[in-house]
Amino acid sequence: MSDLFDDDPRAEAPRSEQRSRSRALIITAGVLLGGFLALTAFSAFWTERLWFSSLGYTSVFTTLLWTRVGLFLVFGAVMALAVGANMLIAYRMRPLFRPATPEQTGLDRYRDVVVPLRTWLFAGTSVLIGLFGGASASGQWRSFLMWRNGESFGTSDPYFDRDIGFYVFDLPWFHFVVDFVMAVAIVALLASAAVHYLFGGIRLQVPHDRLSPAAQAQFSVLLGVFVLAKGGDYWLDRFDLLNESGSLITGMTYTDQNAVLPARNILTGIAVICAVLFFLNVWRRTWMLSAMGLAMMVLSSILIGMIWPGVVQQFSVDPTEADKEAPYIGKNIDATRAAYDIAEVDVQEYNSEAVLSEDQQPALDAATASVPLVDPQLVRQAFEQTQQVRAYYSVADVLDVDRYNIDGKDRALVLGLRELDQSGLDDADKNWSNLHTVYTHGNGMIAAFANQRPADDVTQAGEIQWAEGQQANQRVLTNLAPDGYETRVYYGETSPSYSIVGKATNGRDVELDLPAGGLQEGAESTTTYGGAGGVGVGSLFRKVLFAVKFGEPNIVLSERVNENSKVLYNRNPGEMVKKVAPWLTLDSDPYPAIVDGRVQWILDGYTTTDQYPQSQRGSFDTMTEDSLATQTGFQTLPTDEINYMRNAVKATVDAYDGTVNLYAWDEEDPILKAWRSIFPGVVKDRADIPETLLSHLRYPEDLFKAQRYQFARYHVTDAKDFYEGNQRWQVPADPITSSQLQPPYRLFTNPTVTEESADGTTPTPAEQEFSLTSVYVPRGKQTLASFVSVNSDATDEENYGRIEVLQLPIEATTNGPRLAANQISSDQGVRDEIFKFTNGAIRTSYGNLLTLPVGNGLMYVQPLYAARDSESPLTLQFVMVAYGDKVGIGTTLDAAILDVLGGVANTPVEPTPGGGDGGTQPSGTLPAEARRLLRLASDSYAEADRLQSKGDTAGWAAELEKARGYITDALALLDQRATTTDPEATETPAPTPSSTESPTQ
Repeated sequence: MSDLFDDDPRAEAPRSEQRSRSRALIITAGVLLGGFLALTAFSAFWTERLWFSSLGYTSVFTTLLWTRVGLFLVFGAVMALAVGANMLIAYRMRPLFRPATPEQTGLDRYRDVVVPLRTWLFAGTSVLIGLFGGASASGQWRSFLMWRNGESFGTSDPYFDRDIGFYVFDLPWFHFVVDFVMAVAIVALLASAAVHYLFGGIRLQVPHDRLSPAAQAQFSVLLGVFVLAKGGDYWLDRFDLLNESGSLITGMTYTDQNAVLPARNILTGIAVICAVLFFLNVWRRTWMLSAMGLAMMVLSSILIGMIWPGVVQQFSVDPTEADKEAPYIGKNIDATRAAYDIAEVDVQEYNSEAVLSEDQQPALDAATASVPLVDPQLVRQAFEQTQQVRAYYSVADVLDVDRYNIDGKDRALVLGLRELDQSGLDDADKNWSNLHTVYTHGNGMIAAFANQRPADDVTQAGEIQWAEGQQANQRVLTNLAPDGYETRVYYGETSPSYSIVGKATNGRDVELDLPAGGLQEGAESTTTYGGAGGVGVGSLFRKVLFAVKFGEPNIVLSERVNENSKVLYNRNPGEMVKKVAPWLTLDSDPYPAIVDGRVQWILDGYTTTDQYPQSQRGSFDTMTEDSLATQTGFQTLPTDEINYMRNAVKATVDAYDGTVNLYAWDEEDPILKAWRSIFPGVVKDRADIPETLLSHLRYPEDLFKAQRYQFARYHVTDAKDFYEGNQRWQVPADPITSSQLQPPYRLFTNPTVTEESADGTTPTPAEQEFSLTSVYVPRGKQTLASFVSVNSDATDEENYGRIEVLQLPIEATTNGPRLAANQISSDQGVRDEIFKFTNGAIRTSYGNLLTLPVGNGLMYVQPLYAARDSESPLTLQFVMVAYGDKVGIGTTLDAAILDVLGGVANTPVEPTPGGGDGGTQPSGTLPAEARRLLRLASDSYAEADRLQSKGDTAGWAAELEKARGYITDALALLDQRATTTDPEATETPAPTPSSTESPTQ
């Protein structure tokens, strides 16, 4: 019965229907998958275009798009046509008769399959290979655009007499074109060989005539093209000698000029001859001559391209290398100093005679008043715990340093933006609505005076002096502008991946904000973004696009996405500038500044290349690495090696609305000129920089690090001394984290300048300038070699960027940073003070060891921070000073300097009992200590006035008592001095100031 049923033809119907349904499902799934992939690609493309358009940089997007598309199509078509044409020729020229061999019999079955599908197979193979060729060309958009828009450097190389622009703009593109031609020839050869073999043009199992005449002719042409292109490659390789890295220098050496260069010239000629022989083989149809030519080229490349240069190096150069290489080293020195812009470094001899005397106190006070004691790394915890306000706000791991004009005086501030950090939210609150519509932005700047002195800049305090914070009396930056500044931070380094902002008409605010008047316990505030930045997402079409882009259906479904909504994305300032200027290398340290009532992120952009002839190549990461370095912004070259660098662009990103502005800084830079012609209107003129922004621009750290790295070796300009390396310097290790280099520090310095005088030249102190500073030690030693600083004041057009080096004598024994740190930590007075303080469960941490020229010597200053436990923020407890062979410690820098001077003073201070300092004043010279006490008295009177105005009678009385104690101690010291110097001197009592009048009034 079952057999009858199985034989029933009607049983086939369900199976057929099942197969049809399966086929339909597969087709449907394929269509849906293809549609989803297409929608995903389109959403990524279109939302990227919308982002560029929202910032006003559509021209950048379109230029990059059409350049890459054009390169892809042109080179992809060349590759596809070359491969397809050669495959077609091989098929058309197939032999009509093939010998009956097992090989050909076995191939018959494949030919039977391929012949009906040959058109699709040839076309598909050509297109597939063309896609790879086009993709490789598309990635060369930088080389292509620079070749099309190259500029002249106005300087020629010393060997080929070609403008440097040829090496920077032209040579990389020429190399790509030649390499592409060789790749086309090889791929076409392989494709045509496969067709010839399949259709009998290549017969491997016959003793003679293994290649048909057509195959031989075709292979000869393709091999001739390849060898001819290789000849072009040899010719271009001659110019690469000026950029090849060797064991001694980057660039041409004696062996290169006398062995490698002639070899490459000869190989170029041999390659041309060999190519001609291959072309002749089309007619002569014998491989003898072409094979001999190819063998000669290979043998020559080994003998004269590899062995002969080794022989010259071993037997001619190495025995007298210093003499042979001297001219080449000299050209490398000149090129490197020019490429890194260190040719004009002002090197001055400096003796560093730290002569201490009592009358130096005023000069030391003035020179050290602005020393930054607030360590940008160690005080982060204090910033967060004191000013963070909420767990979902945070500041950078290493705070920034900037300067502001406060009460007519430039002050250095340690500052950070209170950015949104969603990782601080409770896990229960991390839903889509909160993450993307409520917690959308940070709020406000936090700033402290770097020298730990209050706004009046008179005396140093024992705790952080806030310039900007949440308290009502912490509004120094807010008060710089009549209406304050826009505090909301929608674009920052820790901003969310995207936020949906904008409320519906007549809707309510939902974005969490800080109230402008300070945050009271339990108080909250909401706001709505009203900036120009962001992409509108009100339409269903855009909702779908962004839902696909971010993989989030709530963008379509949520009622909080309305007709007025915008989506903010790509919000990291560094990433934003990289997108609108992808040809820039960015400094790793963007920093915020308040400019015209808005928080602006300021970024430095560099033009770099690794093609500057004869200049020394170096790893960008290696040159910029130190104990504070974060990830670098390097991205414009295939490797991180460079041998040319300019700070070409200053960029800003508005922290509220994301507006990006690019300003030309080094307008003479040829690379910048080329990119400005490629992207017209994208980079504004330097003259367009607002004056209010100019005061916050500074010399960039990564450029200075690269320059100090190269100058450590290239301060030597004599080729013989350079070769011997006996004067080489190095950046010292950070004494706090000895495994990494010491970072540069921003200080107000008093650089030594030389002025004409009647008796010759006399070093005189110049006015303090905002500088970026570092030091060198001799290679392999820990004594100090030199102090280096660069003027970082962009408003000083004449001196900005001037690098000054104070070079110590070779025989000098001045301590370097590590020795100075050891000197400080091993000093008995320092150890006693720290031991008394840390006799308990107290966590201590040493701050940055700062070096600065003071008086006639170099002074080291190091703060010591402490906290009760791991949870408490570090606060400044002591300042330690090393000057010459003396070490001092105090709770303030003034006290530490007094301690240093006290060690050499002729008349020590005798503490008076019961004084304002409790009889524990630090020892120092009498006039200096008296001045310190009078300053403290003045501060106490000022504080008493403030407390009286607030009605705090008890505090007012206490401050008056402190002030009277300070004056009593000061008078006692002066009486002691008068008695010491003049026994007949009589005591003259000083009037006690009234309760409403301070000594300074």
